[in-house]
Amino acid sequence: MIPLLIYVAIFIAAFFIVTKVVQGAGIGDYTSLKTVTFGDESAVRPNRAAGIISILTIFLMWGVFTGSNLLPGFLHAPGPFEGTTTFTYTAEADGQTDDATVTVVVHPREVETEAPEVDPGDGFAKNDSAAIAQWRSGLIRVDRNDELGRDAGATVVAINGEAIAPGDTVAVEGGAVTLSDRGTPNFEPTKGWQMEPLYLPAPEAVWIRSIEVVSAGFRNFTLLEHLGYSLFRVIAGFLIGALVGIPLGYAMGLSDWFRGWFDPIVEFMRPVPPLALIPLVIIWAGIGEAGKIILLFLAALWIMAIAARSGVSGVKISKVHAAYSLGASKWQIMRHVIIPNSLPEIFTGARVAMGVCWGTVVAAELVAAEQGAGMMIMTASKFQNTDIVIMGIILIGVIGFGIDMLMRWAERLLVPWKGKG
Repeated sequence: MIPLLIYVAIFIAAFFIVTKVVQGAGIGDYTSLKTVTFGDESAVRPNRAAGIISILTIFLMWGVFTGSNLLPGFLHAPGPFEGTTTFTYTAEADGQTDDATVTVVVHPREVETEAPEVDPGDGFAKNDSAAIAQWRSGLIRVDRNDELGRDAGATVVAINGEAIAPGDTVAVEGGAVTLSDRGTPNFEPTKGWQMEPLYLPAPEAVWIRSIEVVSAGFRNFTLLEHLGYSLFRVIAGFLIGALVGIPLGYAMGLSDWFRGWFDPIVEFMRPVPPLALIPLVIIWAGIGEAGKIILLFLAALWIMAIAARSGVSGVKISKVHAAYSLGASKWQIMRHVIIPNSLPEIFTGARVAMGVCWGTVVAAELVAAEQGAGMMIMTASKFQNTDIVIMGIILIGVIGFGIDMLMRWAERLLVPWKGKG
């Protein structure tokens, strides 16, 4: 919740600073918005400053909540407790009570640390010590070295002078102590606001691991080979899906017979997630490359068919009548009216289909794949190599974004009339 609030605050601050201070643009000029941008997608262009600030904000928050060394310390969110702390427990046995001190060393998870030696002290309750890793908790069997232990009926009745019962929690310096159902103190160090590296490593840790994977490879294949295999599968599946889906969509848009025949199939398969088809694809095509490409083909097929059908159905009938009145043949109407006016919808569908294919390739490479970005991510997750997982996700996102930008450029080049009626 706190990261979300910070993100929203940065968004609002950046919006007002850039639009009102830097660019000097007011937000109340709705007349110009209505005449220029409303209903005209071609008039809307990304604000470059907003894009740059958005990316920087994501990396800033990543560093803030992971304690990145790339940021000065004052920008770090409160981190987990590290160091030595103590708390006192009160034991009761045979109607008498005694106090003892527990010394706890909280250390980084990757650093092996032994519990310190302490003077047991006097009385039947003896001083104890423990070593607990950050973001972890540990039961401290304080009765093991006591003269009167659990077997003698001794129970812990207070922590730092505050009465406690099984299930209760008492805050102490550096953490909190919870009494288990069997009366054993469980110490949990303060976690702070930072993410544990196991779940989200710092940006520099991901960068260092990326350099290692680039130089040494991953599971006998270089990083470029992994990405190349994934890219090949995505492009192959997408192209086959487009080659089948676009003619199918045109047929459904132009013929009521084709529309009636194929519409139930397309509308039935459209909401079925590609991941649900993996078992069938394995049974039909095996676990080789063919099965992976078929899965990606099915992911793109229905999207491209619906996009082409929508593009054809959206052509203004007045344009068709105008072409007929000028003596155009059916092929000329198809060539000069139907195809040009349906291309914007097809390009939009192609961008959506490519995104779905990239999202599906990770699942496709789960099945007996020896190379690929998805295989790399899933294998790394099994060994809790979160830095490799994040690296793979970033690379897939960057490549997918690059492909989308390329398709946008092709759309502007090939369909310059989009959004111009």
